[in-house]
Amino acid sequence: MDESGKGDFFGPLVVAAVYVRDEETAAKLLKLGVRDSKMIKNDKTILETAKGIRQIVGDEMGLVTIGPEAYNRLYNTFGNLNRLLAWGHARALENLLNNVPECPAALADKFADEHLILNALKEKGSRIALQQRTKAESDIAVAAASIMARAQFVRIMQKLSEENGLTLPKGASTQVDEAAAQLFQKGGTELLTKVAKMHFRTAYKAQGLPLPEKTIWKH
Repeated sequence: MDESGKGDFFGPLVVAAVYVRDEETAAKLLKLGVRDSKMIKNDKTILETAKGIRQIVGDEMGLVTIGPEAYNRLYNTFGNLNRLLAWGHARALENLLNNVPECPAALADKFADEHLILNALKEKGSRIALQQRTKAESDIAVAAASIMARAQFVRIMQKLSEENGLTLPKGASTQVDEAAAQLFQKGGTELLTKVAKMHFRTAYKAQGLPLPEKTIWKH
């Protein structure tokens, strides 16, 4: 399992889970060029590789897309990014288990205590062996999941850009700050909430609001 969009002000949070059934499947993914999505800078390559992964693994995967509006609601509910991430990972894993109930184990990049994911799992995933480790993307299944998640993130960013007549930059930068200010001028907080993660510092700056006393995660 892996996620995309966590560090991006604009766009969704996407979590993907990919099942690698055997060594033959792993070999096909390696031959396709599957690696950590952070090593692939070109969106076109991400989308093409994701298509190839889908052809290899079929429906033996799970995908959860949390659009900006839903993300903001969930963040306010959980009050903590790691709990939101754990919820997303659990839902992606359960979606995979719907298609591959025999899947015996899952691996995720370590972002917090693994009990956060375990506690978020419902009955279907409660018996699975879950591991979390740093740099988990070195595993072919996690690398494939990172690409599937990033490809979905890219598709939605393209859609949001088209809908708003403005290319939404990825990540967090001066360009992101400028785009956020433009969108706020165009449609206020209501529009920002539809395209961005509102707990980022960028959202406060765009709205001309002081930062709250508590620490805002990232940017």
